[in-house]
Amino acid sequence: MLGTRDVVATIAVRDLAAARRWYEGKLGLAPVSTEGDEAVTYRAGDSKLLVYRSQFAGTNKATAATWTIDGDLDAEVRALKAKGITFEHYNFPDVRHEGDVHVIGDMRAAWLADPDGNILALVSARTSDVRS
Repeated sequence: MLGTRDVVATIAVRDLAAARRWYEGKLGLAPVSTEGDEAVTYRAGDSKLLVYRSQFAGTNKATAATWTIDGDLDAEVRALKAKGITFEHYNFPDVRHEGDVHVIGDMRAAWLADPDGNILALVSARTSDVRS
């Protein structure tokens, strides 16, 4: 069944050219395939991210894709901010903010939105990354 198959995160955008500039220029993703003006697939670690053109872009109000950060989440956030990324701030119960990073127990996370409002997350759950 599907438990042994790979899965691809899929994100709808209105303007594929603008999305490519953002995903490639801001996030540093490199395309591995394109389908004309309709879609582009990126490799992200051992995973893939499909970005495609749709009239329903930006209608998902939940997290669309999550990157697991193995290492210094704060450094990743700083590097993305240096490229002009703005991070989202949420007031979840029992959350502590350290700048743009949300600390929830042992989990550290940061959320950002692409130009269409698709919500993306960076998460590090390693307890060694948690600050007192």
